[in-house]
Amino acid sequence: MRSIWNGAISFGLVSIPIKLVNATESHSISFRQIHLSDGGRIRYRKVCELDGEEVATAEIGKGYEEADGSIIPITDEDLAQLPIATAKTIEIVSFVPADEIDPLQMDAAYYLAANGPTAAKPYALLREALKRSRKVAIAKYALRGRERLGMLRVVDDVIAMHGLLWPDEIRVPEGVAPEGKVSVRDAELDLADALMATLGEVEMDSLTDEYRQAVEAMISAKSEGAFEPAAEAEVEPAGGKVIDLMAALEKSVNAAKASRGETTAGEATAGATAAGAASEAEVTPIRRRTAAAAPKAVGGKKSTASTKKTAGAARKSASAKSTATKSVPAKSTAAKPTATKSTATKSTAKSTSKAASAKKTAAPAKKAAPRKRASA
Repeated sequence: MRSIWNGAISFGLVSIPIKLVNATESHSISFRQIHLSDGGRIRYRKVCELDGEEVATAEIGKGYEEADGSIIPITDEDLAQLPIATAKTIEIVSFVPADEIDPLQMDAAYYLAANGPTAAKPYALLREALKRSRKVAIAKYALRGRERLGMLRVVDDVIAMHGLLWPDEIRVPEGVAPEGKVSVRDAELDLADALMATLGEVEMDSLTDEYRQAVEAMISAKSEGAFEPAAEAEVEPAGGKVIDLMAALEKSVNAAKASRGETTAGEATAGATAAGAASEAEVTPIRRRTAAAAPKAVGGKKSTASTKKTAGAARKSASAKSTATKSVPAKSTAAKPTATKSTATKSTAKSTSKAASAKKTAAPAKKAAPRKRASA
């Protein structure tokens, strides 16, 4: 690669001879201006405003235009005599963490190549020091007639330098942010996070300029006489359209997943709903017996025995209550004893009624039993 500047890196008292090489190149396709009627190329001619004569490149210099329009000539000798320490030196002034450099400041990129065998050792020393410190070097240098700011970092085994804009060349973003307070809901942030996770990472080497490829294909087809203009693509206007942000995010997530062959959010929800319905259909409800529900008898034997026990208990209870009622003295004619006697009588009547009901329930088990007890 051809060097565009020769000088040295000043690292304290260490001087490292280097060559500056462009680290990037433009692949954009350039066009020439032509005369539409005959296809002739349009060229610019440099003409002096005073005499109207065309001027050759060797006769053209530079000058500074003042506010009133007058020109002050500036020669290369004038600039070379300026006391700039960085005229042929990349002077390192500090080492800082890389995240302290705002990407807005970054400009053109260069590779710094060691210039000569004697530069290899100090070059490798600076490179390894930058690697181990995990920092970048901030430097000043002069290029194309002006002093510039640069950042040195390690790329593979090479020291690269990024030209930086001066801090006062970065404009403050006034009036750029949306006016007024805009609130973003957590649900919207969750969908945005899901979209970011679905899109995932990308290999930077796999990204290509598809527009440039299309232009090259068109030029090749035109040169071979086989060009056919494609149908004009319909583009929907983007301005002034109100969209449902949540719906747009969900569609974006589903589209990204579909492109990767993954299950979309809608399909996952539908599958979960179907699975839930199937599981509900297979569940058999459990019926719990209450205390009031009587157990079913097998052949009527257990039911009859239980009924007999209940009837016997009722008779004993009725007999005991009746005896208690009879033992009350005759002189106790006050309101309270009367109420007690009345309550006991009612309780006895209820117990007798329950016993009679129990006898009727037990009757179907042994049909002859009620008749014998009646004759006795």
